[in-house]
Amino acid sequence: MDDPDTPNSSGTGDGDEATDSSPQSVAGDESVEPAADTTPQQTADRIVDTLEALDVAYVFGYPGGRIIELFESIGHRDTDVAVVRPRDEREASVMAEAYGRMTGSPAVLAGQGPWIGSLGIIGQMEARLGSSPMVVLTEASERGEYSTLAPYQQSRGDYGGLSLPKILDGVTKEWWFPRTPIETVRSVQLAFKHATAGRNGPCAVIFDGDAITDTVPEDRTPSLWPDETQVQNWEARPTAGDLEAASAALENAERPVILAGNGVHASAGTATTHAEYGTDETADAEKAANVTTSGGATAYDYLEAVADAYDAVVATSYLGKSTIPETHERAAGVIGSFGHESANRVVSEADVLLVVGCRMNPMDTNWQAESFIRPGEQTIIHADIDSRNAGWVYPADIGLIGDAGETLAALLEGAPRDGKATEGESAGASSADRRSDAESANGPDADGKAAGGWALERAARAREDFHTGECESDTAPIKPQRVCKAIEAVVDEETVVTADSGNNRFWLLNYLQTSSTGEYYGSGGVGAMGWAAPAAVTAALLGKRAIGVAGDGGFAMTMTAIETAVDHDVAPAFVVLNDTSLGMVRQMDESIPGTDFHDTDFVGIARALGGDGTRVSEPDALEGAIESAAEATVPTVVDVRIDPGEDMAAQLSSSFYEDVGGLHE
Repeated sequence: MDDPDTPNSSGTGDGDEATDSSPQSVAGDESVEPAADTTPQQTADRIVDTLEALDVAYVFGYPGGRIIELFESIGHRDTDVAVVRPRDEREASVMAEAYGRMTGSPAVLAGQGPWIGSLGIIGQMEARLGSSPMVVLTEASERGEYSTLAPYQQSRGDYGGLSLPKILDGVTKEWWFPRTPIETVRSVQLAFKHATAGRNGPCAVIFDGDAITDTVPEDRTPSLWPDETQVQNWEARPTAGDLEAASAALENAERPVILAGNGVHASAGTATTHAEYGTDETADAEKAANVTTSGGATAYDYLEAVADAYDAVVATSYLGKSTIPETHERAAGVIGSFGHESANRVVSEADVLLVVGCRMNPMDTNWQAESFIRPGEQTIIHADIDSRNAGWVYPADIGLIGDAGETLAALLEGAPRDGKATEGESAGASSADRRSDAESANGPDADGKAAGGWALERAARAREDFHTGECESDTAPIKPQRVCKAIEAVVDEETVVTADSGNNRFWLLNYLQTSSTGEYYGSGGVGAMGWAAPAAVTAALLGKRAIGVAGDGGFAMTMTAIETAVDHDVAPAFVVLNDTSLGMVRQMDESIPGTDFHDTDFVGIARALGGDGTRVSEPDALEGAIESAAEATVPTVVDVRIDPGEDMAAQLSSSFYEDVGGLHE
């Protein structure tokens, strides 16, 4: 596929309260002096210096073209930068995207231009629409004087060749095509900066054939700044006036609801603490103490604290699932066309709706069903790091422009004590105290009813949707709902579940009730099949107990991820919901051609790739098989034979979705 023989022919928001002084991604050097070391070195070596300086953990990619120089530089030095070479660029792109989504920091996708612009586009599209930071390092397969003579692989965009710049322009957040060593190093620095500046996304640098092999000159005019200094970003907060208006609306609400989206995951980033706290009273007290406006908490913690302080219910979008533990007393479940019916109704019942880090795509909004969210009738507060998103889909009454964690922390600062403002209370008062007061005020009264009157009781009723009779079914073929509950029984706070596109994702959204934050991630930016398996390998590389869940169609697309896991000595479990078909499409119309598969031996394939596997046909063997796979020392496939007649759309379509005519997916 790749050609290693290429010739060597060489901040968002504005206003007076817009920013916090703390850098977003790296602490940086306070100095603004140019880099002191002017020893000539090859550009590829200098780029690896940048990767090291920025603590890049992984380069996911495939060697080829002028990216060979980058791989050689990594291979010829003692470095902590690890190269993960999957079987193709699609798999690499998904792994890099998943890393960015789970950590909030960009990994690198690297490979030869034609393949980064084709196979490798899948993960880049997911990163773009799903707001995951990623840095793409590629090249244009230039061949010097031969580049305009019936070009072979040449992708720089001029006569006779492919146009990688046009491809990347349509997918990435920003891209560069530098032509000198200094430009190349600076472009890589800026790619890291812009990948996490404002709304996260993929940024790409296309290496020039000569520039990547030339030496970086000593005469650096304009200057080349130190890596840590050049990539700094700062977190943004909403303006004081907007925060006051939002706090007042929430304080006066009778039925406040918070809708948490992927922006809460993105903000939590590297500070994710979902495995840090236990479930006993001491651990809970430690968690409350950490929720302060001065730091030490994540967006996850602030989300819970704000819900407590304003006596609100919390629902999530598809991509926001597990931004709050779904066992939490204020959690209502997942909204959307195939989300929980009760969660959808909770949002519809709200008199004040606070949307945090969610763009409100058609699947979230039940395809704009008029009875779902009603501007004018409901007060809508839209908090987003990108001002374009606030009020984009529904007119917002109040826009809060800033990082989700910073915005929630600011709302917590302005929250009332005991349900009303207290004279002399300052915005800087301890939010741990505020949370404690809120918990006390909203706890059960003497009659066993929530003193708040609506939120806790409404959320409790909504959570009933996480269970249905099929979750306990002992019939065979196995019900997919039963599989979700078997996975749930195995999951702990060190586990990450990755979900593919298709029916499996919607079964999981409804019946996998997460008990920790950052426990679930699914394909949903662009929603490509084949995402879950490589993403599970990434979670395992991050030290998590990983369970990738996919249908047989999606799993087959990237099942070589098993071998990647073997190569890197990690052991994710892969649960395949196998109905030998493209179930979601087949259930739309049985007459659609191409929806049936032959019965693939996934267990045999897993063993051939160095892993292991088991086929499960009886429900009583489910939990044991999944537990064993999760604890195995090699990647293990659990091939679950599910009931092909269990119609997802017929069972999970929301009533609001039905109002606009049903299946738009």
